[in-house]
Amino acid sequence: MATSLPRDVSRLGELSALLFDLDGVLTPTAEVHMRAWSRLFNDWFAAHDLAPYTDDDYFEYVDGRPRYDGVRAMLAARGVVLPEGADDDGPDVETVRGLGNRKNSVFAAELAENGVQPYPGSVEFLDRAIALGVQVAVVSSSRNAVPVLEAAGLRDRFDVVVDGAVAAAEGIAGKPAPDTYLEGARRLGLTAADCVVVEDATSGVEAGRAGSFGLVLGVDRGTGRDALLRSGADVVVDDLQEAVVALGPARASSTTDTTSTDTTSTHTAEAQP
Repeated sequence: MATSLPRDVSRLGELSALLFDLDGVLTPTAEVHMRAWSRLFNDWFAAHDLAPYTDDDYFEYVDGRPRYDGVRAMLAARGVVLPEGADDDGPDVETVRGLGNRKNSVFAAELAENGVQPYPGSVEFLDRAIALGVQVAVVSSSRNAVPVLEAAGLRDRFDVVVDGAVAAAEGIAGKPAPDTYLEGARRLGLTAADCVVVEDATSGVEAGRAGSFGLVLGVDRGTGRDALLRSGADVVVDDLQEAVVALGPARASSTTDTTSTDTTSTHTAEAQP
């Protein structure tokens, strides 16, 4: 049972599923999001005589949160309270949801102009896990998860995607609450104890810990190893390639030939936007 295993990287060889955050874990879309948030808040803060937006603000108030929660938290950090507004508020409406929708427009433009390619180490880790019979799902706060997966050439790997659009439609609380990860496990037919949460944001790591998942694997893309560990990560790596070996040898449940699992070059080609 998962509860008898040490809370270290050895669990990767025993647990049944991997629940991946998307931005910053599978794809460097965190960089696209960072640019979009920066454009949004720097323009808006300058127009309202507020202190400039910084990268530290992104990691502290925005990273890993659902979009509207990120807007609300960032404004609160500058002592600003705006009306909540409605989901269909236009991008020029001065509400929390209007600003969130403006950010989404900027993000979509960035993605269309520049595309996105997945992290090679993450593709290697993902494909090795699939070859070994490990179930996989994406659990993302972003409402753009499906377009990002398609742009990165990864959509076909995942039958289960629980993203911000699903959470909004079904009234599921976003990270740092564990609810979206719990929904991902449920859709795979598993319990939290059967699953590994793979996260790069403190809010997502907190969600994994709060949900009592079998393992919380942190990926340090800039948040900081100590911050991820303090938030509840059991293990932190700089790149998922470091954890490929820990997935272990072929499992009895796997029917895939694991002698030919190096498909990184093929999938890199697929990732061309």
